[in-house]
Amino acid sequence: MIEKPDADALLAGDLGRWLTAQNVERGEVARKARKARRTGFIVAAGAFVVLAAFGKVDWAFKVGFGCAMIGFAWAEWSKRPMLNKLKGGINGAIAQALELDYSVECTPGQTFERAKTFQLVPGYDNSSFQDLWWGVLGASPFTLHEACLTEERGSGKNRRTVTVFQGTIMSLGFNRAFTSTTVIEPNGERTRFFGGEQESATIGGIEMGRVDMVDPRFEDRFTVWSNDQVEARYLVHPEYIERLIAVEQAFAGSDIRALFHGGDLLITLKSGDLFESGSLEADRDRALLERSITQFGALADLAIKLNERARMRMRDLAGGNR
Repeated sequence: MIEKPDADALLAGDLGRWLTAQNVERGEVARKARKARRTGFIVAAGAFVVLAAFGKVDWAFKVGFGCAMIGFAWAEWSKRPMLNKLKGGINGAIAQALELDYSVECTPGQTFERAKTFQLVPGYDNSSFQDLWWGVLGASPFTLHEACLTEERGSGKNRRTVTVFQGTIMSLGFNRAFTSTTVIEPNGERTRFFGGEQESATIGGIEMGRVDMVDPRFEDRFTVWSNDQVEARYLVHPEYIERLIAVEQAFAGSDIRALFHGGDLLITLKSGDLFESGSLEADRDRALLERSITQFGALADLAIKLNERARMRMRDLAGGNR
């Protein structure tokens, strides 16, 4: 368990003074956002009245709606720099208290490339990244960032943008050296043509076999692939089912996946958009600060638990010979 920062202590110190100093700028940004929304609605109403007067009722609705949406988008765009500034200050203070580093902006690196290579994230057309946390967690190097991946589907009037992944990607140096590659993914993703799960698969350019696990609860939820059956059963002890499910439940998340490769444990989770601690309303600072502390603390604690050495029994290593 990590020792989580105290929200009241942070607000009583440098963070609280810095947030107070932002209040004038917050008020100005809020005023501009209200003006942008109001302008959008005025233009929308005017366009509707003019087009409807000429009998173009269908166009009146379409153009009016479009103008209103432009006004709303303009308002949100005008707020974003200030919200990111506030988020950077709040989350940065949390990270500093934990002796970590934080950045709102994020450029994907080796962790994300591995997630793509080993199919821990789906295919996509466009991507954006934010909220990078990095440093040493416990005694292990640690990185965490958020990714939003979207795909363009359909064509013509039916063309739409679909979010295929929005969540967390984190990597932690593992507490035990290993030489194999092991992937944990939801059950039933690699099936044979005539039904049933494949016995082998090529993942990340590595030929892997399906690992039979002792605990049937694990096999009901996940499939384990590895190029070293014995080491996989050591790394993926049956206790992992509770730990992986705990990660999902903590964030009402889904589609959790894990990779043991190159000395690191990599985890991806569809967790939604986390760490949004910035607000133009100063009276929400404490609640948003507390929420970010809770969100990051829960992820960090669960990452540490997934990295703990499991209690092993000989029959766990025996695997399918039961």
